[in-house]
Amino acid sequence: MARISSLGFLVLIFVGILGSSHGQLQLNFYSKSCPKAEKIIQDYVQKHIPNAPSLAAALLRMHFHDCFVRGCDASVLLNSTKSTGNQTEKVAIPNQTLRGFSFIDGVKKIVEAECPGVVSCADIVALVARDSVVVTGGPYWNVPTGRRDGRISNASEALADIPAPTSNFTRLQSSFAKKGLDLKDLVLLSGAHTIGVSHCPSFSSRLYNFTGTFGTQDPSLDSEYVANLKAKKCKSVNDNTTIVEMDPGSFRTFDLSYFKLLLKRRGLFQSDAALTTSSTTKAYINQLVQGSLKEFYAEFAQAMEKMGRIEAKTGSNGEIRKQCALVN
Repeated sequence: MARISSLGFLVLIFVGILGSSHGQLQLNFYSKSCPKAEKIIQDYVQKHIPNAPSLAAALLRMHFHDCFVRGCDASVLLNSTKSTGNQTEKVAIPNQTLRGFSFIDGVKKIVEAECPGVVSCADIVALVARDSVVVTGGPYWNVPTGRRDGRISNASEALADIPAPTSNFTRLQSSFAKKGLDLKDLVLLSGAHTIGVSHCPSFSSRLYNFTGTFGTQDPSLDSEYVANLKAKKCKSVNDNTTIVEMDPGSFRTFDLSYFKLLLKRRGLFQSDAALTTSSTTKAYINQLVQGSLKEFYAEFAQAMEKMGRIEAKTGSNGEIRKQCALVN
């Protein structure tokens, strides 16, 4: 048998540790401890999301915001209380427009009734995001389970780690790389902007004061689109209530039109436009647009599964919360 150098042995151990921290997430993790869990969640989603289809995008966004701060550990759900001793992620600027918390609480309640203290809020968020997208006609992806819930939640970390809609390419690349995601993942996960809506403050500086001087607009945004947004949607720089579709004309359909709009300089956010400023990401956008919807779905599914594994707490890390908004 070949001898392994001490360095090689350390590398093997390190790879083993990396593998095991990932390996503990597995498909059907609850097959013995709560066999009906995933079906209960799916049924709840199928019953309620068709009545409020816009929640699908909101719940997908919640999963994304959860995973980018301390990993996918439901830290985004925690309320600020005396015991947390600080402002939690929920109150951070990127999360002030999150919706769907009561939906998650509703799911948790029926899962707890079936199997008390078994299924984590982190897994519920991940499964609900997938099932909601599927029910509204979007792609399916595998959701390995076994995540445990975190006990720490800091507003400052949410502000630092969640990529802002004003991000340029360099900032996006580093935010995603910090979480083990590459440029392909960046493009694919941004593709979730094919569904859902935004509010004017996320992009109004592009329309009204791009350089910091009132009256300047972002030259990378199609001028006709700018005129349309100013006339019909965000009529003043102070508008913070109007809702704007991120993928106008098909914001309820999980399709390729978001990417087609990017190539026409009609991405709503600076972070959308930023994807066309790198030759690598622009080439990948072109590839997606020229390909089939089926290919996009398959690639998106891989990126979502990868995102769902970010810094997952497994084994004896974390806890299984009894209520999603409170640590035990």
